[in-house]
Amino acid sequence: MQSSVTDHRSDIAVLHLRGELDADTAGQLHATLAELLERPVPRIVVDLNDLKFCDSVGLSAFITSKQVITARGGWLSFAGANPFLSQLMETVGLSRYFAIFPEVDDAIAAAQL
Repeated sequence: MQSSVTDHRSDIAVLHLRGELDADTAGQLHATLAELLERPVPRIVVDLNDLKFCDSVGLSAFITSKQVITARGGWLSFAGANPFLSQLMETVGLSRYFAIFPEVDDAIAAAQL
């Protein structure tokens, strides 16, 4: 898995993920999220457009980050999930705890409301 971060405005980070997120690459995601969680109010959109696969180990990084994000008044949302990832997120219940948008621009626009 490869990841990169771009900032939109001064308060929203877009985390772009590419490749496969699994037990072998989850540590890399944890490290990237740890950096983003150092921000005073973490507001993160996870761009899943180029993520081809994710298992439960990969998703757990987002779940464990939620408590820190919420405590700091921030949020984390997802955008651009392929059908496999959409179904996985629905099955494990992430859709009840995180906003999921069709595209990154939709998530950013919702944050501005």
